[in-house]
Amino acid sequence: MTDAAATTQKVGGARSLLYHVILCGVSLIMLYPLLWMLASSFKPDDEIFGNASLWPDSFTLDAYIRGWSGLTVSFGTFFWNSLVIAVLSVIGNVISCSLAAYAFARLRFPLKNFWFALMLGTLMLPYHVTLIPQYVLFLNLDWVNTFLPLVVPKFLAADAFFIFLLYQFFRGIPRELDEAAIIDGAGPWRIFWSVMLPLSVPALATAAIFTFIWTWDDFFGPLIYLNDASQYTVQLGLRTFVDSTGKSDWSALFAMSVVALIPVLLFFGVFQRLLIEGIATTGLKG
Repeated sequence: MTDAAATTQKVGGARSLLYHVILCGVSLIMLYPLLWMLASSFKPDDEIFGNASLWPDSFTLDAYIRGWSGLTVSFGTFFWNSLVIAVLSVIGNVISCSLAAYAFARLRFPLKNFWFALMLGTLMLPYHVTLIPQYVLFLNLDWVNTFLPLVVPKFLAADAFFIFLLYQFFRGIPRELDEAAIIDGAGPWRIFWSVMLPLSVPALATAAIFTFIWTWDDFFGPLIYLNDASQYTVQLGLRTFVDSTGKSDWSALFAMSVVALIPVLLFFGVFQRLLIEGIATTGLKG
């Protein structure tokens, strides 16, 4: 190896090491709030804001016990409510949005381009613009203070983002597969069920993961439609630990926030490979 090649290799190694050091430093900065929340969940209230160290002086699990069963409604009830809404939302979005995306990508019907453009136009509407009409509608249907306003729209393909996501993926599937299925006597429904869906697992998993995370983290929707504490979701349950007029239970809040992260991390960890594959292939043709 020549001196020039050795020098180039050393410079490249030093540059790579510098990049990794910078990335590790940035990662620690990004993770610090999460680590601080985790450490604070094991501290007494008087130590949380008085000690900047991540390691508690006095390690205790009282915050987890108090947070889980210290309210008038058990935090397990909030957990169950969020899980029911999130799972039903995932099922509804995957079914309805995949059907709508398949129709736009493969079927022919009158004013198809108009309806597709109208669907994309809904992406530009802020949620707050349609909030009042939706609330009036659900109020007249006597759905307020139930899970229905949070779940039923998911079964009606109300999320244009996921329709477009799956539409882009369906466009990348060769039409020759459809033609071969038609020759074998398959209709549109059979093609969708036996050809499109099996090939679209990564995109469907991507839609499912984002739906689960966004539904689990949603605060505004449950705040508008749920009034009974027994129907609160995790996000509304966390708010009950903070009292602007009295004493807030910060350690219990942080403890339950840590617990609330577990389902999201597990869901993401299980389907991480499919998520990456779905994002990498969505929108690619050929």
